Amino acid sequence: MSPTDYVDCDALDLAELVRSGQASPAELLDQALARTAVVNPQINAVIHLMEARARDAIAAGLPDGPFRGVPFLIKDLMTAYAGEPMRCGSRLFKDFVPPEDEELTRRYRAAGLVIFGKTNTPELGVSNVTEPELFGPTRNPWNLDRTSSGSSGGSAAAVAARIVPAANANDGGGSIRTPASNCGLVGLKPSRGRNPTGPQAPDIWWGFIGEHVVTRTVRDCAALLDATAGDYPQQLMKLPAPERPFLEETQREAGRMRIAFSYDPGLGKTLHPENRKALETTAAHLDRLGHEVVEVRLPLPPETFLECYASLISADVAATLRMASTIVGREATSDDVELATWILAKMGEAQSAADVASSLWTMQTFSRQWLAWSASFDVLLTPTVGVPPLPIGAYKLSTLQRQGLKLLAALPAGALLSQRPKVVEAFAPVFEAAPYTMVANVTGQPSMSLPLHWTDEGLPMGLLFTAKIGDEATLFRLAAQLEQSRPWRDRRPPIVAGPAR
Repeated sequence: MSPTDYVDCDALDLAELVRSGQASPAELLDQALARTAVVNPQINAVIHLMEARARDAIAAGLPDGPFRGVPFLIKDLMTAYAGEPMRCGSRLFKDFVPPEDEELTRRYRAAGLVIFGKTNTPELGVSNVTEPELFGPTRNPWNLDRTSSGSSGGSAAAVAARIVPAANANDGGGSIRTPASNCGLVGLKPSRGRNPTGPQAPDIWWGFIGEHVVTRTVRDCAALLDATAGDYPQQLMKLPAPERPFLEETQREAGRMRIAFSYDPGLGKTLHPENRKALETTAAHLDRLGHEVVEVRLPLPPETFLECYASLISADVAATLRMASTIVGREATSDDVELATWILAKMGEAQSAADVASSLWTMQTFSRQWLAWSASFDVLLTPTVGVPPLPIGAYKLSTLQRQGLKLLAALPAGALLSQRPKVVEAFAPVFEAAPYTMVANVTGQPSMSLPLHWTDEGLPMGLLFTAKIGDEATLFRLAAQLEQSRPWRDRRPPIVAGPAR
């Protein structure tokens, strides 16, 4: 097949080419590697290649799954691949090699996907920009001076640049959806329990993290969820099976939905003009499609929410560094991780068990209130991100900031804990850039970003659609309707202008 054909195809297209004998898995892998060679030096999305493993898998005979022969990338965080390094964007884990596959990796391989590399991620996935000190920044294919977001920024950049039509991603506060928004892609965080987590990685981040993919098309997103969803014996959270395959949902009529939308800034302070424009045009379009569209106010307690979220995540980061001793064979030090990660860990250690439990209870209470409030409509529409894609280095700490954080890290536990509001404030830009996505992580709802808006500068900004727990079907029907009525598939970032040769 030609390079042009390759970049035009989505994952289901490529699978059909293999099934019909028009292309072989080896030919598709050659195309993916050629694309990587051409564009990855510019975007730094792929940080580890597994060409030999991929060719061995093809030679051994791929499973006859729905994506047999389709090249695929996995994020270098959580989605372990036995025998290949998983650095998690951190110096601490630079030599870590998982002994077995995660369940999700097994399901990718059973679906026939050819995994040939791993994508960049911020350290431990705690930032919404992908700029780890270990591997350097991933750049946005739409503008190389802008971030692809995080923490699945490497996967999103690789898909947007047409290295692969789909790539693995995970999301604990927006890490599938914000990179999808920044890179002009479809990004779904499924309902809690829809896709497997483990068995090696526990349900970290208090169950907030959802695993799935970023794709260019809605149908790929649906079909890949069909291939991976469903519980397994070691899974803690389980959901009822869907009524029908998700791919089938994309082919059904959307029906008339009750869709709420809000101009509230979410967890941010102000609504960006581009967000207002995107909301207005999308709400008007949904109305023309025949949906009942109603404006609402978001029942958010911003200060309480952010304090509790920071409390829980910092406790988890502290636990990760503590458990690292069993993985890397020694206790973690400040030299092993980035300064921001170390501060989060120290904050986590400074908390009491009662502090953490109180934060968890507050979040659970909020979740119940939010779910009760949102029960009267089918879908909530908000922006995905708070601002257009940020410049590379927007979160880089100044010398003065680094000195201040180092002083904080040296404080005794009690004194450090008293400074938590200042630490939360220091991380406020992260919340400001992703003020809408975190709620669905806490509540467990499915939430999908769709590429429905581009700025005057040609930068994508996604719109976020959130449904009831377990109701990905509604999202897929609506997303397919929007993809048909406001198509985005043929939009290409400048980096794709010339096909790989």
